[in-house]
This record gives sequence, C-alpha cells and structure tokens, in this order.
Amino acid sequence: MTQTHSSQRRRLYRSRHGLILGVCRGLADYFEVSPFWVRLAALLALPLGVFWPVVLGYLIAAFLMPPEPVMPFRSDSEADFYDIYAENRGAALQRLRAVMTRLERRIRRIESVVTSREYRWEQRFHS
Repeated sequence: MTQTHSSQRRRLYRSRHGLILGVCRGLADYFEVSPFWVRLAALLALPLGVFWPVVLGYLIAAFLMPPEPVMPFRSDSEADFYDIYAENRGAALQRLRAVMTRLERRIRRIESVVTSREYRWEQRFHS
C-alpha cells in the first residue's frame, strides 16, 4: 500500500494486488509484514481442523474490508472521504452535494459581481 501523505495513519484495506480477494496482502500491508507469512499462516490453519472458520472468516473479511484506493491519497481529507465513501456511499454523496452547493453559491456571487454595472464602470474607469 503506497501512500504519499506522510502524516497519514495506516488503514486496513483489501489489496488490489492480492491473489484471492486481497485479504492476506491487505493484512500484511497493515501490519507491515511480508504477505508470504500471512498467507502461510492462513494455509497452515486450514488443515488443522479449522477449515470452515478460516474460509468463513476470510470471506467475511473480504466483504467488510474496503478495497485499496486506486491512487494514493494526497491528504488526510482525501483519505477520510474515501473511507466514508467505502463505508457509506449515501453519506459520501451528501458530502459531495454539500461541497458542490457551496461552490455553486460562490460562483453565483462571483458572476453577480462580474456582471454588475458597478464592475463594468470600474473596468472602464481603470482602463
């Protein structure tokens, strides 16, 4: 898991480069160990009589762990937004809608200033 933002805390994601659903590699990246050791531990647990709990736990982890982002985060706010999006897309869309609403209001204020008569008179006066 490569991340460019230095102050960013480590997060648990399913790896996009894993062998089967990316759970073992995601766990290895999170705990900063080689994926080989995590996979070996999972494979050793299978024949020791815990086959179904391991398989069930792996599938649950694959379902619950969000996928690793395609691009590294540039800031903590991007990471937080991705986590919100991965957890609850509705909340992320509401957050985006609020940001877009604020931007639209700001653009409207700028347009009203630029298209006003006073602005035109100032432009003529200064030129």
